[in-house]
Amino acid sequence: MRGRGYLAFFVGIVLTAWTCYFFIEEQQKLQVRAGFQRDAEKVARDTQTRMQVYFDTLYSMKGVYAINDRIDRLQFHRFVNELKIDRRYPGFQALQFVRVVPTAGLPAFVNSVQRDTSVVAAAYPDFHVHPASLRPVHHIIEYTEPLKGNENAFGLDLGALPTHLKALELGRDSGEIVATEPITLVQDKSGEPGFVARAPVYRNGMPLETTAQRREALVGFVAVVFRMNALMREVIDSALLEHLHVRIEDGGFQNGKVPGPDANTLLYDSDGKVQSHQARLETISGMSTSTVLPIGQRNWVIKFEGRAGTRYGRSQLPVVFIALGGVIISGLIALLLVANRRESDARHGLEFSLKELELQKNKVEEARNDLSRVVATLKQAQTNLQTSEKMASLGALVAGVAHELNTPIGNSLLTASALGDMVRDFEQRLKQDGGLKRSALEAHLNDARKACDIMNSSLVRAADLITSFKQVAVDQASGQRRRFRLDEVLHDTLATYASQLRRASCTVTVDVPADLVCDSYPGSVSQVLSNLIGNALLHGFDGRESGTLDISARREGPDLVVLQMKDNGVGMTEVVLHKIFDPFFTTKMGQGGSGLGMNIVYNIVTGVLKGNIRVESVPAQGTCVTLVLPLQLEPEARNARSAVFQA
Repeated sequence: MRGRGYLAFFVGIVLTAWTCYFFIEEQQKLQVRAGFQRDAEKVARDTQTRMQVYFDTLYSMKGVYAINDRIDRLQFHRFVNELKIDRRYPGFQALQFVRVVPTAGLPAFVNSVQRDTSVVAAAYPDFHVHPASLRPVHHIIEYTEPLKGNENAFGLDLGALPTHLKALELGRDSGEIVATEPITLVQDKSGEPGFVARAPVYRNGMPLETTAQRREALVGFVAVVFRMNALMREVIDSALLEHLHVRIEDGGFQNGKVPGPDANTLLYDSDGKVQSHQARLETISGMSTSTVLPIGQRNWVIKFEGRAGTRYGRSQLPVVFIALGGVIISGLIALLLVANRRESDARHGLEFSLKELELQKNKVEEARNDLSRVVATLKQAQTNLQTSEKMASLGALVAGVAHELNTPIGNSLLTASALGDMVRDFEQRLKQDGGLKRSALEAHLNDARKACDIMNSSLVRAADLITSFKQVAVDQASGQRRRFRLDEVLHDTLATYASQLRRASCTVTVDVPADLVCDSYPGSVSQVLSNLIGNALLHGFDGRESGTLDISARREGPDLVVLQMKDNGVGMTEVVLHKIFDPFFTTKMGQGGSGLGMNIVYNIVTGVLKGNIRVESVPAQGTCVTLVLPLQLEPEARNARSAVFQA
């Protein structure tokens, strides 16, 4: 019997070691990897959002030229001053206008710039075009703001520089924003990498349908100059760079060849400029990922590596708890087997101590309590992961709304500035001429009407988006039960995902009657819809340039509503479909998926909303998610909701 006790103790130790390694260690690895992936995705998402905000400034500048393609130096100077780039756009090095000048008109152009006193009373007598070159057409930087610190770029002929000329010709022919490859800015003596993004400006009233027509109508380019290190300081928190190595390389034009291995493709390396009071730690083997961002018709390859340290380290406390509990239980089992032997001896005349048996029972009870605490710790860890997943979703939602608001508000600001300039010019002409022709008055009123229409439509769009986001945020934050229209909740949720759906070229059709009124939790319904839309964008349309999403709802009987969401994405296999609601199961591990999205959806639908959910899918034929929800919850549903999120 004593040999059996030793054997039981040995088996218990082996099982404890297996549990510590294959369960606790592997679970911690998954948690660390998920945290690293969230950090990488946040940096990539923030970079793309910031670049889109800056590119919206280019579109706004282009819009000003669409109203008046003869913007002079003073108007350009006032426009840039209104932007307050040192405060609102600290990633900018300069804003520029590049003028297209034929060789025959070059002397007159240089003479006009040298005598221009609209901004500087002394004019620019030293202005000259550089470098000198014999070309049929020149692309000269005529306006650059601020001029201080960018003097070397004033008068630069970009047509003489092959790197810039290639980007200019692509922008001229496509009509879109085009970024250059990594360059060293002529106005930057530090030698840090930089790049320039430009948008073409065409003459008003000329056709632009074909490439030949766009070439004929070209006036010049509006441009934004960036220094990469200054730009990325606005995107990445310096404290994060103690744990995360970020490197950005240029992947070439989206429709062109990839740069060769000898090309200078480096745009940014966080190890070069990170400001930290701590020494940089070594990177963790195997903890790396990369993503590709489309920036100005070029591909940026962002590579991430995790560093050893507290952020991506693993805690040994759960391992110690499990190991200690396993040793105690193994020892107690061995003692119980030995005690059984003693009990057998007692039947044959040996006296057994009841006090010792009671002591062993107490030890077993203590071991059971220790294991219960360990299980509670693991459940708390799962709850924390679910909370992190919801906060990551809210972060993406806020970033999308911020981006959507920037465009209409920025357009309104710029249009208001242009309208102010037109009014001042109109006043000057009225004072100088003493009277105006009817045609001049009608032209001024027409321009003013266009500007007012632009501001009105932009501000209405911003107001609608703010209303939608406010309702979604209030519902999700308060978690209160109220009566609401299902179509309004769906409309608000889709509005907050407008930028993500547009970037994915996803077409959404909605068929939800206005008379579907629910007495339930609108925040929970919005959370379910957000997770389903996010799943479709991440998984359903993976590898596809566009997709469709059909959302419909209908009443079923007097008390139920059937809400259905279909996509034409890649679909799922039977194996994936069988595990879709399992926690931590995902087909995108390490690529943006945490495995908690559909698990959270299932818990909300069945626990909070008292409904049921069904998923149907066929590979390459899309996915259909069907929700059956009660229109009105029973009074006790409130307690059930609390229990689900406490579990």
